[in-house]
Amino acid sequence: MKLSGKNNIGFSWSASGSKTFRAFDPAVNDFLKEEFFLATDEELDQIMLLAQNAFSVYRKKTNAERALFLQAIADEIMALGDDLISRCVAESGLPAARITGERARTTGQLRLFAETIRKGDYVQARIDPALPDRKPLPRYDLRRMSIPLGPVLVFGASNFPLAFSTAGGDTASALAAGCPVVVKAHSSHPGTNELISLAINRASQKSGMPEGVFSMFYADRVLGIKAVEHPVIKAVGFTGSRQAGMSIFKAAMNRNEPIPVYAEMSAVNPVILLPGALQENGAAIAEGLAASITNGTGQFCTNPGIVFTLDNAATEDFLQELIKRIRSTSPGTMLNTNIYKAYQESVSRMKSIPGVVQIAMTEKIAGINEGAPVLFTVSAERFCSDHRLREEVFGPSSLIVLCQSLQQLETALGCMDGQLTATVHAGKSENGAVSDLLPLMMQKAGRILFNGFPTGVEVSPAQQHGGPFPATSDARATSVGTAAMERFMRPVAFQHFPDELLPDALKAENPLGIVRLVENHLIKG
Repeated sequence: MKLSGKNNIGFSWSASGSKTFRAFDPAVNDFLKEEFFLATDEELDQIMLLAQNAFSVYRKKTNAERALFLQAIADEIMALGDDLISRCVAESGLPAARITGERARTTGQLRLFAETIRKGDYVQARIDPALPDRKPLPRYDLRRMSIPLGPVLVFGASNFPLAFSTAGGDTASALAAGCPVVVKAHSSHPGTNELISLAINRASQKSGMPEGVFSMFYADRVLGIKAVEHPVIKAVGFTGSRQAGMSIFKAAMNRNEPIPVYAEMSAVNPVILLPGALQENGAAIAEGLAASITNGTGQFCTNPGIVFTLDNAATEDFLQELIKRIRSTSPGTMLNTNIYKAYQESVSRMKSIPGVVQIAMTEKIAGINEGAPVLFTVSAERFCSDHRLREEVFGPSSLIVLCQSLQQLETALGCMDGQLTATVHAGKSENGAVSDLLPLMMQKAGRILFNGFPTGVEVSPAQQHGGPFPATSDARATSVGTAAMERFMRPVAFQHFPDELLPDALKAENPLGIVRLVENHLIKG
């Protein structure tokens, strides 16, 4: 499929600017041939005007209409066939099997959101009927529900070119909530982005959605920040580095009208290995942990970058098994040259820190732009005294923190910032130790795992993918699962309104048949 390299402005495509760039194939270390046009200020303004106009129409679409739209997007993505897979592979260096799986996740979450909004309960309707005879004062009729915020700006992610990018979780949840979406495409995979944008536009027109319900543009950092600052935008979704996330957050806070930014930024996702777990299951834990560290060349936001364990004989046996597996794991192509260079610099920095010992590195020769798996150890005292040891190394690397006691392990865990996940492996008789650690783990992370590994995030209603800063900018929110819609909605209460003027979700007869909290009791129908 031929690519135009243009920006997507509603149902049209535009290339008014003169600045261009090309995608880079990290596997062959060369640029791809197509040129893509950076948007101009004028094109951005056109996009924003369309999004603003679309909101007044799209917010009134029924749940069933929006559900059909989301399903249509999933269908159109699948209709792209092998063109999408091959282009995404070329722009990311990821294998076709991984991209095929990510496509399934992307379309699956679109269909999950469609199912969720079709049920209608997501508006969280609450009703407190009037109590005219209440003493000493009567109570007015009060009814509350959530409504969409307005146009949402989404920044595509580098490490998930499908599931966290153009039609990823932020876009799907915002559209499900009733918000138009403007995507700032990631420069690493512009062709993938154009194909997905085509699919969304086809779905928009087939579903009778207003022009401007979705638009996409290519931009440098300056124009990206201008988009954040644009008065039409009411919320931002971002997945990427802490530096970029904080620049977006600050721009949003400095607006005349500050807006929420839901930024997923930095996490090392600690794993705690208690003595009983290693004694009972050390070899299997080593196998699972090595796979989690190196999965996707370590380029997952849930990569286990820090491991806490006691310095004893069971740990020594476990480390020998883990070392074997790291040494035998092949290097993998990283997403782009910047990520590869950053990984190399991070590994070099780690080696230079006093007290850090490199205990394993893959024995296989790394090729161009390939990240080599590596393993380090450090004492708990040193870990707590040097903040550099607690920073994210984005790639197939992990640091084993050797502790002298469970108390010291808890102290070391307490030194850490907020995380997406925290994991504990425990033996059959160690529930007490887990109970002691659990309050601190809950304070530090958004998802707590028992006898598992953090890579792999199920898309489901109960999922929480977000945690205390700097893992995310707002620990109350999730970017995965159906609760992600809540980021792009706000509550409105209606007091003493005639029934015929109320939204259907709040009317007395409940025409939508949804679950509602009526006088503090959940009632359906």
